[in-house]
Amino acid sequence: MTIKIGNAPCSWGVEFADDPRNPAWKKVLDECRDAGYRGIELGPVGFMPEDPAELGDALAERGLELIGGVVFRPFHDPAQWDDVKDGSIRTCAALKAHGAEHLVMIDSISPRRAPTAGRPAEAEKMSSEEWTIYRDRIQEIAKMASEEYGLTPSIHPHAGGFMDFEDEVEQLLEEVDEKHMKICLDTGHSVYAGFDPVAFMTRHMDRISYMHFKDIDPVVMKNVIASQTDFYEACGDGIFCNLGKGSVDFAAVRQLLLDKCFTGWCTVEQDCDPAKAQSPLDDARENRAFLKSIGFEVTA
Repeated sequence: MTIKIGNAPCSWGVEFADDPRNPAWKKVLDECRDAGYRGIELGPVGFMPEDPAELGDALAERGLELIGGVVFRPFHDPAQWDDVKDGSIRTCAALKAHGAEHLVMIDSISPRRAPTAGRPAEAEKMSSEEWTIYRDRIQEIAKMASEEYGLTPSIHPHAGGFMDFEDEVEQLLEEVDEKHMKICLDTGHSVYAGFDPVAFMTRHMDRISYMHFKDIDPVVMKNVIASQTDFYEACGDGIFCNLGKGSVDFAAVRQLLLDKCFTGWCTVEQDCDPAKAQSPLDDARENRAFLKSIGFEVTA
């Protein structure tokens, strides 16, 4: 059984397609290949070419496979629903064109929730009416991705949004049919939100379709929570450290994946500030080496 390890443009600081600080998309592909990975995520739609021929040729030249893509948009904001749908449709189309499988849905950071990232007891909750609309929007995109594009959609809890803390994730899983929505569990965001990713995996492994591997520096986390630091500032402060140097028990994560006969991709994501990132290539190499050292079969 092989668990394949990929990487993502966010490890090079790419969070938004139009950020002028982004590295060139071909540089990201080159360095992902040079670090030894054979799979990569799409990144925010529009960062890489939406022309299937252009991107397909670039991937093939580097021996890279497109794993999936993330829709990081404000599912929580009714006024931005057209933007959410546009990003979702374009991402689904790109993934289908390249034979990728995973559509990952992330509720982007809300000003109502950003100050309480990492503080579940203090975070503002949606009203029941807001929640119903929010849940239905997530379900609509998931159903579209699965039924119209043949993808495997998953929800990804993320700091600073309204799908962040354990009780919110549990409620969404209960209310949205498993045939339409799985889970992409991010090990780092789980810790940031105050819950144990290994314990969560133990309960929900049968619903996890995809993993994001991220580690978190406990000292930086304590400081940014205490100071209510903005999420992107926290990234610049190094809250997401190299794998194996933080608080995530990756050996236990690996064992659970093996026990449940998980196959497919797990993707390294080391969110960073593109203006402060010292050497994403070196980090990508070190993260791959760490995963290999604890028994993951990382293809050369």
